[in-house]
Amino acid sequence: MTLTTLWFLIIAFLWVGYFVLEGFDFGVGMLLPYVGRDETARRVAINTIGPVWDGNEVWVIVAGGATFAAFPEWYATLFSGFYLPLLVILAALICRGVAFEFRGTRDDPRWRARWDKAIFFGSLLPALLWGVAFGNIVRGVPLDARHEYAGTVLTLLNPYALLAGLTTLTLFATHGAVFLALKTHGEVRDTARRAALPLGIVAAVAAVGFLVWTAVLRGNLASSLIAAAAALALLTGLAATRAGRDGIAFTGTAAAIGLAVISLFTALYPNVMPATDPAHSLTIHNASSTPYTLRVMSWVALVFTPLVLAYQTWTYWVFRRRLGRTDIPGGDAA
Repeated sequence: MTLTTLWFLIIAFLWVGYFVLEGFDFGVGMLLPYVGRDETARRVAINTIGPVWDGNEVWVIVAGGATFAAFPEWYATLFSGFYLPLLVILAALICRGVAFEFRGTRDDPRWRARWDKAIFFGSLLPALLWGVAFGNIVRGVPLDARHEYAGTVLTLLNPYALLAGLTTLTLFATHGAVFLALKTHGEVRDTARRAALPLGIVAAVAAVGFLVWTAVLRGNLASSLIAAAAALALLTGLAATRAGRDGIAFTGTAAAIGLAVISLFTALYPNVMPATDPAHSLTIHNASSTPYTLRVMSWVALVFTPLVLAYQTWTYWVFRRRLGRTDIPGGDAA
C-alpha cells in the first residue's frame, strides 16, 4: 500500500468517525423542539450530548488538517470552490457551541428559547450542507486545467447533491432519535422512540435513492455491496427500534452512516475530487504532498491516534448512564 492510499483511507476513517459521532449530536439538536416539551425535558436532551459534543467535533478538525497536509491540492480546491457552504457550516457550528454554553447562564425563558433556536438551526444546517458538499465531491464539479473551481454556488445546488443533503439530514435525525432513546428514560425516551421510526422510513427511502444514484453515476462492485450493507444496517436499526432494543438500534444507525460514507469513498477512489472533464480531476497522485511529508505524518498518526481513541472511548464509558427528569436539578419525578 502506498502512502497516498494510506492517507486516503485515514481521511475516510476520520469522516466516518465524524459523521457517526457528530451525526447523533446534530440529530439531538434538530429534535430538541420536539422532545423538549418543557425546560426539564430540554435539559435532559442536551445533557445526553453535553459531555461529548465538543470531542466529536475534533474529528472534523483533524480531517481538515489531514487533508491540508496530505493532499494540499484537494484542500485548496475544496475550500475555495465550496467557500460559502463551508462558511455557513462553520458559522452554524460556532453558534451551536456558544448556545450550549450560554443558554443556562440566565434564568430567562426568552433567553433560553433564543439559544434553543440556535441549537436547532446550528444542527440542521450542517446536517444538510455536509451532504450537499459530499454529494458534489462524488458527482464531480467543474475544474479548470489548474484544478481551480470554475462553477458558482448555484452549480452546487444540483438534484444529486440536494438528495445527498436530504439523506444526511434525515439519517442524522434518525440517529439522534435512536441515541436519545438509548441515553434517556421516561418521557424523553418515549418521545424519541415515537420519532425514530417515521424519520427512519424517510431516511431509508432517501438513502436508498441516493446510493442507487451513486452506484449508477460513479459506483463499482465494492461500493455497491457496501451501500447494500448500509441499507441493511439501517433497516435492522429501525426493526430494533420498533422492538425497543435501543442498543441494537443505535448500532444499526451508526453502522448505516459509517458504511454509507465508506461506500462514497470507495466509489471516489482513486479520485479525491473528480472534475466534469476527467482530464482535470484531482487524484490521490496529483493532489498529494511529498513522500517525506506523508512519512512524517504517518509516524505522528501512529503515536497519537490510539491515545485520542482511548480518551474518547473512556469519555463515553464514564457518561454511559441513562438520564431522566430526576437527574436534572429542580426537575420533577414525573
